[in-house]
Order: sequence, then C-alpha cells, then structure tokens
Amino acid sequence: MNHRVRQRKLNRSPSHLRAMQRNMAQSLIEHGQIRTTLEKAKDLRPFVERLITLARSARRGSVTARRQIHKLLSDRSFIPAEHQADYEDLSMSKREKTLRAPSGRRYRNGKPRGSLKFTGESITHRLINTIAEQYAERSGGYTRLIRLAKRRIGDGGRQAILQFVGDEEGPGSITKPAKSSRQIKADSRYALAVSLAKQRRGGPAADEVVEDAKPEAQGNAQAEQSAPESDDTSKDES
Repeated sequence: MNHRVRQRKLNRSPSHLRAMQRNMAQSLIEHGQIRTTLEKAKDLRPFVERLITLARSARRGSVTARRQIHKLLSDRSFIPAEHQADYEDLSMSKREKTLRAPSGRRYRNGKPRGSLKFTGESITHRLINTIAEQYAERSGGYTRLIRLAKRRIGDGGRQAILQFVGDEEGPGSITKPAKSSRQIKADSRYALAVSLAKQRRGGPAADEVVEDAKPEAQGNAQAEQSAPESDDTSKDES
C-alpha cells in the first residue's frame, strides 16, 4: 500500500525523475502543449501548476519565488517559433551566437541585439513574463489533460496531451469537413433511386400529382351539392 506517497516513481531513480520533469516542463513552456504517456502527464501536471503559481509571485516582485523557480526548473535558451525558419538558415557559428547572446539585464528575452535580428529567449523569461501574465486573474487550473484513444506504437502505452488552458480554438472556428468520394457516390445513388421511384409511380412527381388532384376534388364536391337540389325541385313539380 502506497501510504503517504505523493509522487510516482515511474521506474526511475529520484535524480532521473527530477531531470525528466524539468525537461518536459521546459518543453511545455516552449511549445504550449506536449504529447506523452498518461502516467507521465499525470505526474507532470502538479509540477507545472506549482511553477506557474511561483511565477505569479515572482512577477509581483518576490525574489524567493524566483529562486525557487531556478531551483526546480533551471533554465535554458530557445528560439521562438516566429524566428525558427530564419534560425535554420544561419550558419553554425551564428546559431551559437544567437542562442548565447545576452539580451536584457538578466534573462534572454528574444529581442534584437547589435547586428543580430533576433536572439534566444529564456524559459524562465517566458514563464514569468508571458505565462504568468496570462493567468494573472486565474486562481488555479492552468493546464488541461486530454486522454487519447490511440495507443503508442511499440509498447501500447496510453497517450495523453498536456496543454495550457486558453490556447484551444473555439467551436466557431471549426469548419465543416468536405465530403469524401464515398459520400458523394452514396448521395448520387440515393438521388438516382428517388428519381426512378417517381417514374415508376406514373411519371410526374408527387407534388404535381397532388396539385392536379385538387381541381378534380373541388368539381366532385360541387356536383354532390347540386344533386340534392335537383331532387327537391322534381318533387315540388310532381
């Protein structure tokens, strides 16, 4: 029985587990969402929630919270997504200079510096200045766990997506998917069957038959009304 055990071991040593949490948390902060196994996502979620709570305190000026973030998460530099294509066109020496160039007083903020059009951004800088600002009015529940039906190829492990709340698309932006060739063929066969059924009934469509029957019904009703009147007149004459 796992009494008073707060953390999953995941068949790893404590140092390996802490390193895995840091790497996955850094990837989540960089990309906004990650796909991993369900067990790892459940273990990572409270770790990331705590980091965001500390980042909110650090954004308000708490030095202790900033030190705790460095202790738990450490730091590294990365290239933002909007500059990734330009970064791949650079040479190896310029890539190293772009990643290591100090921009800002203490943290790399991704702004241009000197002859460089852009520089690397710090994980800690994005956590404190971007993510913490996004959830400034939220008291908790910063992440979402989505279970996937498709299992991982190889070992069949259960997969899940861990993402930040607020980055998802609304239902209004979802477009109706186009019909496949199989659906188009099925619709054409159904339309052909309907037209053949109408031809077997006598040629005209059902709506036309109903409209043609209306004048005949009105004429029969007038004839029935005039018939009793003629009988009464014959009786009076006799």
